[in-house]
Amino acid sequence: MAGAGMTWTADRIERLTKLWREGLSASQIAAELGGDVSRNAVISKAHRLGITHGAVEGASTPRPRKPRPPDPALTVEPSSNDEPTPASMPTNPVAANEPAAAPPTPLPPQEAAVGPRSEGVTIMELREFMCRWPLGDPTTPEFRYCGAPASEGLPYCPHHAQIAYQPATERKRLRA
Repeated sequence: MAGAGMTWTADRIERLTKLWREGLSASQIAAELGGDVSRNAVISKAHRLGITHGAVEGASTPRPRKPRPPDPALTVEPSSNDEPTPASMPTNPVAANEPAAAPPTPLPPQEAAVGPRSEGVTIMELREFMCRWPLGDPTTPEFRYCGAPASEGLPYCPHHAQIAYQPATERKRLRA
């Protein structure tokens, strides 16, 4: 067992406490205390003593974040036909101010991508061939899954597959 001969004397504990509060790393403190003290021993002892690391105190101040547009999935209520409206489509204010940016090409509409209107199915009624798109809040008794016929090899119907599986370039554009 490495470090079995090492003991924590009052002097070592005092130096550990002082150096830890100054923000030195555990490796630096271990080197300062001597060759028989490991980095892990320093971390463990500091944890057992309950002392706060000096560098951590400054890190608790939240950093300012860039403003981001609200997530349309969280702010827009579904329409009666489950089709996105121009008001509910995500916008990119940064790209709108750049004259050189080409307008994004919309996904081609698919014939079978019309939103299914059903009451949904419970987890007990859900079968392998049914769409597993969640509908509603999972914490409520009204929670259901879409239940429409799923596309071959996918867990979702064509409508929900179009939402779930966006091309990588589209996802990057939406994140920007």
